[in-house]
Amino acid sequence: MEWPLPRRLARHLSTDAGKVRRIFDAEALQRIERAILLGERSHRGQVRFAVEPALPLPRVVKRLSPRERALEVFALSRIWDTEDNCGVLVYLLLADRNVEIVADRGIHRRVGDAAWEAICKEMEGAFRAGRFVDGVERGIGAINALLAQHFRRTDGASSNELPDQPIVL
Repeated sequence: MEWPLPRRLARHLSTDAGKVRRIFDAEALQRIERAILLGERSHRGQVRFAVEPALPLPRVVKRLSPRERALEVFALSRIWDTEDNCGVLVYLLLADRNVEIVADRGIHRRVGDAAWEAICKEMEGAFRAGRFVDGVERGIGAINALLAQHFRRTDGASSNELPDQPIVL
């Protein structure tokens, strides 16, 4: 959702790290990590979840979009640097209540924009209802299902290329 600039500025000013900690407490972060870990047992992909309370105000004024920020986090976290090019980032910009999925070229080529957008819409619906952790878990479950469909783990070996812990920015 595109917010008018004054309203977006107010949301970014009023959303802080404390709000992230209230929504995503230690137990919630463990649930998300567990969902990633269990899903990765069935595929060769790598899933990361990142939540950011708000953007610095100069970046809001310059109208940096959640998508642009998600691409930055994807690159900075080196999610693109996996063996099969099948890393996926789920990025939540809490102030905007916007979720973005950035998928590496190996999995994106097979899945396409429509599937990622459908998962984002489902997650955002849960967020509007105040069910943040459930929304993230469901989104990660859907992503894991797609990865298992296209990059099924066949050798039984565990190759965890990226950490499973959520990233709190």
